[in-house]
Amino acid sequence: MEEISAAHRAPAFVSVLAGGLVAGTLDITYACVFWALRAGTPPQRIFQSVAKGVLGPSTFKGGAATAALGLFLHYFIATAMAFTFYIFARRWTALVERPLMFGAAYGLVLYGVMNYIVVPLSLARGGGSGGALWVGLSIVVHMLLVGVPIALFARRAIYQP
Repeated sequence: MEEISAAHRAPAFVSVLAGGLVAGTLDITYACVFWALRAGTPPQRIFQSVAKGVLGPSTFKGGAATAALGLFLHYFIATAMAFTFYIFARRWTALVERPLMFGAAYGLVLYGVMNYIVVPLSLARGGGSGGALWVGLSIVVHMLLVGVPIALFARRAIYQP
């Protein structure tokens, strides 16, 4: 693929960033809704559970500050995922030529990497389980609401005029 012009870089950056923000919003909204319905868990606790990965169990004593850190980390990770996909898609355009298929596959990979590599290596060390329903829905959410939007926004970044 040819080098991206300077005039194209800024709009591509905005599109990929938007992909990360959309995917991050859909993912965190799912988590907040699921846990609110399942256990009455407030969003602050969900955000703190993300910060637990770097702070450990003390995150739940940190109030709004650790919740804000968790929300920041969540969006940072989501946008990093979007930029990673974009970087690979610039080289292998099939990834954005078939964004539904490859986006869903990417979401599945992201689920696996986060849950079987990142979280176990973090201070969160697995956290609580929501059972089979949580796992099944989380896989679908990562495929359709994280991976696919990332791929669609990467497609827009690569093919925009």
